[in-house]
Amino acid sequence: MRKYRIVAAAIIVIVLIVSVYFLIPDHKQSLVVYSADAYVGEVNALISGFHNSTGLAGDTSIGGGSFTIGHEIGNGIPANIFFSVSRSAYSHQYLGSKYYSGWAVALAGDSLVLAYSGSHLNAADASLINNFSAAYRSNNTSLFANAFGSLTSGTFKVGISNASSDPAGLRAYISLEIAGYMYSGGNESYYIHRLTSNDGLVSASSAADLVAPLETGQVSFLYIYRSAAISKGLDYITLPDRLNFGNYSMASFYSNFSYQTQTGVIHGFPVYLYVSIPANESLVSESQKFVEYSMENRYLLADFGMITMDKPMIFYNNTPPSFLSQYIKNESLLYGGNM
Repeated sequence: MRKYRIVAAAIIVIVLIVSVYFLIPDHKQSLVVYSADAYVGEVNALISGFHNSTGLAGDTSIGGGSFTIGHEIGNGIPANIFFSVSRSAYSHQYLGSKYYSGWAVALAGDSLVLAYSGSHLNAADASLINNFSAAYRSNNTSLFANAFGSLTSGTFKVGISNASSDPAGLRAYISLEIAGYMYSGGNESYYIHRLTSNDGLVSASSAADLVAPLETGQVSFLYIYRSAAISKGLDYITLPDRLNFGNYSMASFYSNFSYQTQTGVIHGFPVYLYVSIPANESLVSESQKFVEYSMENRYLLADFGMITMDKPMIFYNNTPPSFLSQYIKNESLLYGGNM
């Protein structure tokens, strides 16, 4: 009889262990979340809120350039969730046919700025900042031409991330193209050629990699997103709407300009923070719950200086994912256009 009691007790212990294993999320069941490096803090806030709200596990997000992340996911790195500031990063071109899902949800907007470190300003830096401020206040073409001419003269080291790995760098080059179009007689390549030929360009794989050089004075000005500048305690020059990709009503204007990357020509587009689930990933139900949580709690992103949308927008080509159909039906999720 004692032998049977021992066996019964052992069975009970095993059942309890198995139950605990499946009922309590562990590290192995955590969502693997990748994020554009400028938005790691924002995404981590969503992950933390999601965990506190649902009890489902989630590690801190893994940051990197959006195009680089998309390419790595396409090559098979495990990823349940992918936040990007470029719809192109979700294309077949990067994710490949296996991981291409065909949809992405835009949660909030941002804009491109020229950041600088107030602790390393010299007289030339201060003069340029004043010139940009005067040009912005007056919207004077000649003043902007003088400001961009000075910026690209070689007097300053200007940080721009790699356009093929980071959408912030891509937008920076397109912004300079637009500046050339507007302030240099329609010559779109003028300021880019001037900056590179005068040895004023400092590059890295992502804008985040250029923050430290900016803070130590190795870089004078850095093209980066406004929310990233705010979160990192940087001062910044506000660019006009035509150059900052933050005015969503000007999407068609931005799209008139493009830049050649290693994977092809990419056109200008407003700054949105998107979220999507790569196809063929694991933890489908948990990933879907996280996307829903991110949509419903997008207001958390405002704490980081982002412009949260009244309603999120979904972009897709053929049909939207079924788990979001009810949101579309009740118009709490708006159709934004094709991927």
